[in-house]
Amino acid sequence: MSVAASYLYRDGRRVEAVPFEAASIPATDNEFIWIGLHKPSRDELLLLQSRFGLHELSIADALSSLQMPKLSVYDNQLFVIAKTAQLEGDHITYGETAIFVGKRYIITVRNGSERGHGELRGRLETSPKTLCHGTDYILHAILDFIVDGYLPIVRTIEDAVLDMERKMLDAFLDRSQITRIFKLRREIILFQRVLDAMLDLCGKLYHLDLPSLDREAKPYFRDALQHMHRVETMVASLRDVITSVFEASNLLEQQRQGTITRQLAAWAAILAVPTAIAGIYGMNFDNMPELKTSYGYFVVLAVIAVMCIGLFIRFKRARWI
Repeated sequence: MSVAASYLYRDGRRVEAVPFEAASIPATDNEFIWIGLHKPSRDELLLLQSRFGLHELSIADALSSLQMPKLSVYDNQLFVIAKTAQLEGDHITYGETAIFVGKRYIITVRNGSERGHGELRGRLETSPKTLCHGTDYILHAILDFIVDGYLPIVRTIEDAVLDMERKMLDAFLDRSQITRIFKLRREIILFQRVLDAMLDLCGKLYHLDLPSLDREAKPYFRDALQHMHRVETMVASLRDVITSVFEASNLLEQQRQGTITRQLAAWAAILAVPTAIAGIYGMNFDNMPELKTSYGYFVVLAVIAVMCIGLFIRFKRARWI
């Protein structure tokens, strides 16, 4: 059985556990039922469809694992899909949480997310005055809970990027580090697309008049929208940092290569002097008077030494060597 929890609430307080097979819409307005499912089967969702009047399209979406965040309205029922995320190594994996919302019921269906709602449920149950607001307040709390799960991802990637930035200032980034930068940048771009869709979802919940959502709940969804804006700003800044680390590494590498090129050019200029002189005296012409002098060899060596030392000092002062 994939049922994580199934409880009836009255006036914001948990009254009793409700067997999944017997779950139905409560009879009075001060009651609601909250059912949590994890990777349910099609038969289980069809059972809920028959008891709660869930739309068949929402059932199909809840069973799919390839949904982006969305909001659908079916008569007096809301259907929301929120995207969960978790970091595994340098890879962000995604899951979906489908939420069916009515005046007296809320059903959550988790797929691909191991982060359950037990802790959230327990925290909400400590405050019956807020929980008595009903299912729209629980919807906000679930969305806020999902958005909170994004923050450790951003902070972990940010720490990794800053660590690479520190290493970059001391030495070249090797191939594995450069590959990691591109991989993290790709993950952040994909993550930003999910955040854009989640931002659109929260915006609709706040700005639109929707069934099952009271006007008194609008401030809660505004808070969720602002929370999403903060996360999106952090991710956009992180993407800029990743780009700047790569660009700075590239500039430093070009600078170091330029220094090496100047050094090689300087040594080539110094070595050109003895090469030229030795080339002249290696032509073996008969009419070369210098060949007959007693100290010609030593004079040529001295000239070579003086010119090479002079060039070396000049290049040293120009910081080419």
